[in-house]
Amino acid sequence: MKKIGILFGQERSFPEAVIQRINEKEGTNITAEPVLIDKVIQSEGPDYAAIIDRISHNVPFYRGFLKNAALAGTAVMNNPFWWSADEKFFNNALAIRLGVPVPRTVLLPSHQMPPDTTAKSFSNLKFPLDWEGIFEYVGFPAYFKPFDGGGWKNVYKLETIEQFFNAYAETEQFVMMLQEEVVFEEYYRCYSIGGKDVRIMQYEPRNPHHLRYVVEGGKQSKKLMTTIKDYVLRLNKGLGYDINTVEFAVRNGVPLAIDFCNPAPDADLASVGQENFEWVVEAVAKMAIARAKLYKPGKPNLTWGDFTKQATLNMPVLNPDADNTAK
Repeated sequence: MKKIGILFGQERSFPEAVIQRINEKEGTNITAEPVLIDKVIQSEGPDYAAIIDRISHNVPFYRGFLKNAALAGTAVMNNPFWWSADEKFFNNALAIRLGVPVPRTVLLPSHQMPPDTTAKSFSNLKFPLDWEGIFEYVGFPAYFKPFDGGGWKNVYKLETIEQFFNAYAETEQFVMMLQEEVVFEEYYRCYSIGGKDVRIMQYEPRNPHHLRYVVEGGKQSKKLMTTIKDYVLRLNKGLGYDINTVEFAVRNGVPLAIDFCNPAPDADLASVGQENFEWVVEAVAKMAIARAKLYKPGKPNLTWGDFTKQATLNMPVLNPDADNTAK
């Protein structure tokens, strides 16, 4: 019998529901359970055909365990090698090549030097930076946030250059990015499962956390929904995520991808609501079962995105002349 494991942290409603759903569907041939680790020996995989990862971004030991498991053939969702390498600024750059509009964004070095570095470590960095060009490109108001962070931690909304430099001094050793503010008429958060299933949810990021999916709105444009779904699939096929969410701010009828590096997205029943919860539990359970059925011991069973596959084959990645930065 093949086993599917779920690796999770403090959350309970989602992993427990996925385990129950898989066992209801496939209890005689495939079983699901919480991952249990008693030792990790190099090149020896665990007894799982597939593992759904919900926590390794917060626990480095788990990330090491999952890479070792993937080497032995376990289908880890999401790919722990790509998840380790990915970050939000790169996502924005890739989105432009994929034809998905994004806000104007720049990457900035940390305000303080990292440990074990000196001024000589930064001899390739021009000082001062071209602040005039940076501010002209991004404009104000703007958001200032870590280039690889999540959960709205260390995020600043800035109105002026003076506010920017005050905030910059507070960020210490964080590598940050400055991004134009998008004043939106509508906002959507979209689950992407298995590179093919998409759930578009109205979302209000300015509401308290437990009310963000409680949105009163009229009938959505069919054309807008089709465009958003297309963008979600483009992004996740390019990135190679089995599980992810993509957030869109709609400005003047155009959906701009705001945040799409969420490989362990919120799926708690109390926050996403019953209908969204049911959809994502079913979609993830079906995906995990399909991956477990395809499992071949000792063979690579990871998902790789189009970006990495094309780069490996030395093919042109995408359109180098595309510019889908928000106008």
